[in-house]
Amino acid sequence: MDDLTARMARSEWLAALRDPVRSHALRNGKPDLDEILKLFPRLSGEPAFDAEVIASSIDRLETTPEVDTGHPFLDRSVKTGLAFIDATFQGDHPKYGIKCYGQTCHDTFPPTIIAAVDALSAWGLYERAARLWRYWLTSFVREDGTIRYRGTSLSEYGQLLHTASLLAERAGIQGWADALPTVERIAAFLLDLLAAASAHGDLLHGVPEDDEKDKPAVYFHNNAWVAAGLKRWAGLCERCQVSPRTPPAAIRAVAERLATQTRSAIRDVWPRETDDWWLPPQVEPVPPEARPRARITATRLGSYTNYRYWPELLSSGILPADMASRLVQARLEGGGQFCGTTRFEEWLDDWPLADYLSGLWALGRQDDFLLGLYGHITCHQAERHLTAYEQVTFPPGREKAPYCLPCQLVAARAARRLQK
Repeated sequence: MDDLTARMARSEWLAALRDPVRSHALRNGKPDLDEILKLFPRLSGEPAFDAEVIASSIDRLETTPEVDTGHPFLDRSVKTGLAFIDATFQGDHPKYGIKCYGQTCHDTFPPTIIAAVDALSAWGLYERAARLWRYWLTSFVREDGTIRYRGTSLSEYGQLLHTASLLAERAGIQGWADALPTVERIAAFLLDLLAAASAHGDLLHGVPEDDEKDKPAVYFHNNAWVAAGLKRWAGLCERCQVSPRTPPAAIRAVAERLATQTRSAIRDVWPRETDDWWLPPQVEPVPPEARPRARITATRLGSYTNYRYWPELLSSGILPADMASRLVQARLEGGGQFCGTTRFEEWLDDWPLADYLSGLWALGRQDDFLLGLYGHITCHQAERHLTAYEQVTFPPGREKAPYCLPCQLVAARAARRLQK
């Protein structure tokens, strides 16, 4: 297996519909991290931060539980990710990354705070998680519940509600209880949108993600996460005795109805032929030239669907097992991954991988989960300093887009599932 690079040219990897690593890595069941680390020349590039600063931060980490995944390299990846949070943030103020991603226009990108709060609270760093979460809510949510960002997707609104519920479950609401009314404004904003859409019997129409903010439509991942987020918010209100404007039971009913409508709409557009892997990301007909045919990453729409829309639909948890499994197979058979990582056009882009891994874990596909996690820390983290760039080339890898925090935190968020 360590001669895979020699046996397969880069052009073959680009053309492959099936992950050239997967069948070999899973031949004996569970993937082996040491074996995967030997497959390719390691990613090279400049560190995002001074090595001594990161090492000092790692030394000061006091996680609960202690990081002990069973493999030293994975442990180091987790700790490095956690250390990068304070290195990336400016005090409590969020930054998406460095270089062009350090510009202020990226500061309020919701996935940054979603990833940071998840990673910190997963490893028992509750005080820091609560402080960052409170700062973000009080600084970047408008009075009408909308987010101060240029292209917030509806899925991100749902994920913010999920983040509030997740933090409350893990650590309670200490340190951010006074920001609960702000979370309610987010929920109320979504409920108002749904009330207007329901009057016409429609699902929610909105922006799918910042890069594609000029292409609003009725996207499945958006509606799925609004449903999931509202359901989680209703549960938080009941557990923490919050009295929102709309009673929790009514919120839950709205969420369940939206989830049902979304599943029905997906079934209506999914090709009946089971060997056709293409699930369009939206209700509206996709122009023929936008539909990927040779492989999922052959068009811009296909690449965005593979790297973000499908993973977020999967992580929402609204799909039954048969539909979720078919979505995973679509990625596996349509050229959607390489060594478990996410393909985008002719390179790799893994910052949303935590969503996909979450979906795999929920399906009980632990071997594919491990391949994705191991592939990520092998292919997306640079040798020695472990900086995770947002986009990298196929091996021998190099930086294609700068470091960003959500990509760095994939290991910390996913590996927590490997410890009790």
